[in-house]
Amino acid sequence: MRFISIEDIEPGQLLGKTVYSSNGTVLLSSGVQLTVYMISTLKRIGVSMLYIKHPDYEDIEIEDVLSESTKQAVFRDMSETLEAVRSGKEWSPRKISASVDSLLTDVLNHKEVLVQLSEIRTADNAAYLHAVNVCLIASMMGLNLGLNYGQLKDLAIGALLHDIGKNIPLPEDADPQDAKNHHTWRGFEILKHKREFNLLIAHTAFQHHERLNGTGVPRGLNGEAIHQFAKIVAVANMYDNFIADGNGTGRAMLPHEACEQLMACSEQVLDRDVLVEFTRIVSVYPTGTAVRLSTKETGVVVRQHRGLPGRPAVRVVQGSGELLEVKEVDLANETTVFIEAVLA
Repeated sequence: MRFISIEDIEPGQLLGKTVYSSNGTVLLSSGVQLTVYMISTLKRIGVSMLYIKHPDYEDIEIEDVLSESTKQAVFRDMSETLEAVRSGKEWSPRKISASVDSLLTDVLNHKEVLVQLSEIRTADNAAYLHAVNVCLIASMMGLNLGLNYGQLKDLAIGALLHDIGKNIPLPEDADPQDAKNHHTWRGFEILKHKREFNLLIAHTAFQHHERLNGTGVPRGLNGEAIHQFAKIVAVANMYDNFIADGNGTGRAMLPHEACEQLMACSEQVLDRDVLVEFTRIVSVYPTGTAVRLSTKETGVVVRQHRGLPGRPAVRVVQGSGELLEVKEVDLANETTVFIEAVLA
């Protein structure tokens, strides 16, 4: 499989990964042969990158932490929950709790797999995918940090619902500068009244935009005043925002660029210990990504190494026909070779 820009997709190519809607239903299934109409529609709904099946990489599969059934279930339950919040209706904490149990089961069963966030983002599913991505990253970090299951579940629910306040309508005359109108405060207010949830869940949503140096919102907390769960979600939230749209700049960052930006925030904005665990669980160069090596050879990332996220195995394919030459450069062993650039 290759991960390429939708601008480079050609009719007749086979889709490598399923594209989901906001409620978990399938828009396009993996393996479908793409048509001009399909490609045009994907562009219209905001898709910028796609996984495509490729004859030189037929044996390469993306190893996901979450199963397809878990992703669909969490998407569906999140869609129902946020729609209820937007409408001012009651919603079920038990349903969210059950979804998180399923997600954590997958996390515990695949704790050695590097997170690659390979789901295709569209304008329709972006908010839901962001919530799931933040929840997944936070859960993997929490597991590495030694949280027990109860703590891990509270963290995961807080991460999944960290932006729930964005779905609560504000009165037309509301002052946007008032801290109590910030989505973190609104999220705290709705979550703290759910008796089925630990109050830490509400505080995780409340504090995920606070910063170690006191420059965050809504209360300007600093250092140890910020709960560990919020520090974890802050890293996960910022990373996913970076790779989605550059944290509001409109230019999505590549994973290695986003990781560099996060590390630059260490100890001033983001917690250093949390960042260390983040670098251990996220793939810097996701499988299927085209890269140029320091040897000037170009290839595609085909395999990851747990503990060495920046040193994957790269397949280099040169020539064609009888002169076709295929080799794999495992950067975990080839210590003098490094990735020079990621190719669009």
